[in-house]
Amino acid sequence: MALSLLDWLVIGAFFLIVLLIGFAASRTAGKSSVEYFLAGKSMPWWLLGVSMVATTFSADTPNLVTGFVREGGVAKNWAWWSFLVTGMVTVFIYARLWRRSGVLTDLEFYELRYGGKAASFLRGFRALYLGIFFNCLIMGSVTLAAIKISSILFGLEPIYTVVIASAVVAAYSALGGIKGVIWTDFFQFGIALLGALYAAYVAVSQPEVGGISGLLRHASVEGKLDIIPDFNNSSLVITMFIIPLAVQWWSVWYPGAEPGGGGYIAQRMLAAKDEKHAVGATLFFNFAHYALRPWPWILVALASLVLFPDLESIKAAFPNINDQYLGDDIAYPVMLTLLSPGWLGLVVASLIAAYMSTISTHLNWGSSYIVNDFYQRFVKPDAGEKELVTIGRISTVLLMVIAGVMSLTILENATQAFNILLLSGAGTGAIFLLRWFWWRINAITEIVGMVVATINAFVLVLEVPEGSLGTEFIDEFTMKLLIATGITTMAWVITALVTSPESEEKLKSFVALTQPSIGWAGFEKPEVSGLRYQVLSVFVGTIGVYAALFAIGNVIYGHLVLAAVLLAIFGGSTFLIIRWWKHS
Repeated sequence: MALSLLDWLVIGAFFLIVLLIGFAASRTAGKSSVEYFLAGKSMPWWLLGVSMVATTFSADTPNLVTGFVREGGVAKNWAWWSFLVTGMVTVFIYARLWRRSGVLTDLEFYELRYGGKAASFLRGFRALYLGIFFNCLIMGSVTLAAIKISSILFGLEPIYTVVIASAVVAAYSALGGIKGVIWTDFFQFGIALLGALYAAYVAVSQPEVGGISGLLRHASVEGKLDIIPDFNNSSLVITMFIIPLAVQWWSVWYPGAEPGGGGYIAQRMLAAKDEKHAVGATLFFNFAHYALRPWPWILVALASLVLFPDLESIKAAFPNINDQYLGDDIAYPVMLTLLSPGWLGLVVASLIAAYMSTISTHLNWGSSYIVNDFYQRFVKPDAGEKELVTIGRISTVLLMVIAGVMSLTILENATQAFNILLLSGAGTGAIFLLRWFWWRINAITEIVGMVVATINAFVLVLEVPEGSLGTEFIDEFTMKLLIATGITTMAWVITALVTSPESEEKLKSFVALTQPSIGWAGFEKPEVSGLRYQVLSVFVGTIGVYAALFAIGNVIYGHLVLAAVLLAIFGGSTFLIIRWWKHS
């Protein structure tokens, strides 16, 4: 599909602004590793919150949501909506703990909490495992989305998409460090949100769709509209609703929704001015991520079922699509071909913004692991600040190259990448929640959990015959997730009980620094009442965000009375949470 001159001017202006921000930030980013990776720990809550949202507003997320809706209806989004519980636990319990720790990366936590060679091994190994392999798998899935979008809109071969996209984002990420990433995120989020809203408007305005009312009545979306699965269908309720809410949120390590915080979410919290700003940033992120963003993508996905009810209809309209990339998730970029000149350029720029926001964050995050937790810790402890920044910039470029190769050779669709990430972290999530409070957890516990989870993932994916585990009520992947969670959890709990805890000196120093509210009798007096209040805040915040998510959906569906009730619940919970935050 050919873009007009106006479209190219819009895209060109976007690139120019992003690069200028990167160059401006580079003047201070090179001063030290703390400036390069944490912006001098001086960022306000609103800027960090928007940056978190922009990072998860990736190019593959609209594709993922579209694939979910086309495959299993709106309710299939509970596969990621359930992570809101994790997010709220991070907001009210862990954000303050992370900020008090004073570490540069979340992996530095290992030698703060644990001692000896096991702690050093854990920090170094996870720096490479998460910083390179896991991180590049995520970036590869996002780049895969860029490949699909560009093949539909521009007719570009995958290799050209990877080279062009990688060069631009690696350039400004390497130059500006985290400060450049955060400020470009702020600019890119506005573009991405506006583009998503307009794409939804155009999708439902198509004559075949007939507006919102026509879409909701159309036979193609029958059975796809339920926000909560039909309780008469036990299989759907168990796999799409009960398992995510009862098991998945606490058991699975997933980037952006790590139990207890971690990854780039922890990086943003550590970059905050103080504890209050860390809490405010994560609170805003969870509201915008779960309640504000999903519905434009859902509307496009539903409209795509009317215009392109199956993959054959997509292939017929776009015969040049590579069969490797033909899946339900490609329906989102297919729908973008309906946009008019000028607006098409804006929406394309919004998708580029979403791509760059995610990739730039992951590049800086992964680079921080390589520099702080591997190079400086094990290779050259006496490296100067300028050298560390240089290594950070070099590793940024190398990570982008690896991610590009993975997108071209390994991954096929967004759902596949999502499932791989979930399975490889199944069962380890509870370790990250409890290690702040349970003194028996030690470095060996984390190593056993990590190793067993990895073995489970490989065995379940490569060795177990496809179709052998599914039942009448639980699908194949959910059964694999439950098996992996059970085996891994049992392995690390037994390890924690039979091995010796860390030294009393190490535990006391950890408690004195982070001041966790419970679980350390004998080390510090536990403040049980503080934890109770935090748990109550988690409950109120979770209910409030879900109320906002459902309220927006019910406004779209025309259920205005129910929407008003939900908005009142959201308003009440928001009042309580903001009041608590201001006085905390």
